Amino acid sequence: MDKSRGFTLIELLVVIAIIAVLMAILMPSLNAVKEQARSIACRSNVRTLTQAWLMYKDENDGTLVYGGSALALGSWAPLPSDWKTCSIETKKEWLKKGALWSFIKKIDVYRCPSDRRKNSPYHKYAYRTYSIPGGMNGEGGEVVPCKNYSDIKGPVTKYVFLAECDPRGVNGGSWQLRAKSRTWVDPFGIWHNKNRNTMGFADGHVDMHRWNSATLTEWNELALWEPQKFSFFRDPTNGDEQELEDFEWVLKGYSYKALR
Repeated sequence: MDKSRGFTLIELLVVIAIIAVLMAILMPSLNAVKEQARSIACRSNVRTLTQAWLMYKDENDGTLVYGGSALALGSWAPLPSDWKTCSIETKKEWLKKGALWSFIKKIDVYRCPSDRRKNSPYHKYAYRTYSIPGGMNGEGGEVVPCKNYSDIKGPVTKYVFLAECDPRGVNGGSWQLRAKSRTWVDPFGIWHNKNRNTMGFADGHVDMHRWNSATLTEWNELALWEPQKFSFFRDPTNGDEQELEDFEWVLKGYSYKALR
């Protein structure tokens, strides 16, 4: 027998097939492990931001940091005038001008590692993942925003940070909801398992919230992949039954001082 004989073609094909089967079995588990690690990092980011938000109000007699993007108003995350097209590096430098930077000092905290916008041609200038709701001293719209921590009723149920996917390509201003006319305005950035968001609350705790509505998820996905078809001011009653339930949960956690 020739001990130096190599593999035959059939034997090589069998080995390759076995490797392919093993990879098919292992890949979902490996992807799940990677997503779990990204999810942990995202929660850590939101916890850091929420603690910085709380420390800011502690050092300013209970006044909340401005939740919009205007540097002149003391924004937590200011943007330059050319914010839709300026580079990511420029956006990072402007974040360092923000009112929370002195409590954070780590630029990676502003972005979720699962943020999928880097793979979308419509969001190539996006960096910051998280936004503050308009009712938390932001752009109030239909509501009078909370200006002081004492304005927040039930801080344990009121969210102050969440992921956004602004269809304009870059998160600008506050995350908006119409509390009076009961309408969605801005979409979420649903980066975890296609139906979960990391949210930071006004008492300091962080949670991963699951959205149950398929129609809500589709609306958010449109903002990511086909923003030219996206429509603001969505009526939650036009979706499935779960979308109205999701809206009620969000509305309950949307803090504001009064309706306009």
